Amino acid sequence: MQKINLRELYPDIYKTDTFLEVSDEVQAVFLADKRAEAAYERQMYRYKAQYSLDCGNGIEAAAIQHPLTPEEILEDKQLRDRLYAAVMALPDKQAKRIYARFYLDMTTKEIAQAEGVDPRRVRDSIQIGLEKLAKLF
Repeated sequence: MQKINLRELYPDIYKTDTFLEVSDEVQAVFLADKRAEAAYERQMYRYKAQYSLDCGNGIEAAAIQHPLTPEEILEDKQLRDRLYAAVMALPDKQAKRIYARFYLDMTTKEIAQAEGVDPRRVRDSIQIGLEKLAKLF
């Protein structure tokens, strides 16, 4: 069992020292939270995000992670579905190669080895497929 000072954790609520015994697991959670907060503060300092958010260059807004709204999540899903459908509408080889390259994160060399063809053929096929997709979108 560890003793913690509630005034250190909640200075707005506890104005005097109030000690409480907690289990080691709870103490570990408080310590992990303290470390995560310190890491966040270091990140904010390193990327100069301690300044005003309306500075204009976007560095501050990019440093702060904000969750996506439900509308953004839905739009992203719909775009992915449209893109997946467009890829699957390509000729079979192009679709498989683009799927392997961008969905499975395989390199063109790995795809060529798996198919037993020259990597240039795979690269050209992917390029032609991407051009077709660009015309669709």
